[in-house]
Amino acid sequence: MESMRDIDRAMEREIAKGSCQLKFVGIEFGDSPYQEIASKEKLLEVLSYLLRTGDYGKFAVNGTGSNVYMNIRGRKPDFQRTYSIFDRNCIFSAISHYGKKIKPDFDGHTYLETVQCFFKLPDGEQEKYRVTYYGQETFVFPMSDKYILGLYTHCISARRAASAGMDIPGTGFSEKEQGIVSLAGVRDVLFQCLLFDTVKYGEGVLCADLCTIYCLK
Repeated sequence: MESMRDIDRAMEREIAKGSCQLKFVGIEFGDSPYQEIASKEKLLEVLSYLLRTGDYGKFAVNGTGSNVYMNIRGRKPDFQRTYSIFDRNCIFSAISHYGKKIKPDFDGHTYLETVQCFFKLPDGEQEKYRVTYYGQETFVFPMSDKYILGLYTHCISARRAASAGMDIPGTGFSEKEQGIVSLAGVRDVLFQCLLFDTVKYGEGVLCADLCTIYCLK
């Protein structure tokens, strides 16, 4: 596995090729990061929303191509951007099939975690990437696959670090939620994605959601 130093060097090379200089600055769990998934039907609905497929295809905008999605290739998870509804439907099918293998338990043992990931552009660069799409202000970031996967790596690295370094008893989470935060109560990861198409902006910082579906022990 590449070190974070190697990841950063690769990202600097991508900036030189034209990727925007969006930098990862940290994560927060927020007030209500956990949602129980209590049925197979709810799981498929959540996957459909995260992948912008089916009834949730209307949420697919230009920025959806910047999202990073977990896919299953062979026996190992892979992480990629998608460029069409066909790509996202293929991932939906692969994750649904993967779920049959790891058998999520819907009796209080399957949860969606949403962690806020924060990014910052250099001073004076924000307005360059602001656009209006169907009457709504949003951002479009020109980033290569290597660059955006580097940002994703920073996000999951920070999430893993939080599992070891956070003062869990003081977070106000339930005992089960503390087990998810620490990852000690996690059996498998069914799906994960980093959503840039619903990015929020305020006080010079952009916020995107890192969403993970956990199967608990």
